[in-house]
Amino acid sequence: MTPKQLRALCLSFNAAVEDFPFNPETSVFKVRGKLFALTNLDADPLKVNLKCAPEDAIRLRTEHPDLIVPGWHMNKRHWNTVTADGALPDRLVQELVEDSYDLVVAGLPRADRLRLDRP
Repeated sequence: MTPKQLRALCLSFNAAVEDFPFNPETSVFKVRGKLFALTNLDADPLKVNLKCAPEDAIRLRTEHPDLIVPGWHMNKRHWNTVTADGALPDRLVQELVEDSYDLVVAGLPRADRLRLDRP
């Protein structure tokens, strides 16, 4: 997956925005003000921090050692750092980004979730 593809994927979700609260190099993708992906799109290899259900996080780390690791500078129980440089199938990376977005949306207040459902 290229940095351009990762950015496009993150921004393809309803109400997703890109922000740079830490520095100009670190892209933070949010929905209704809540982070669902964090990455340096210029890094080599390309890596992205993604939210994950705790039981899935452990399974993914076991299945893909060195490519999916506990989230760097994040809550290790709920976040993974995923190497998205082509070593993992793009489809898996896409699913993990989507899962991260869905988990964050599920944790939003009901009113915000309802606003996301409107066309």
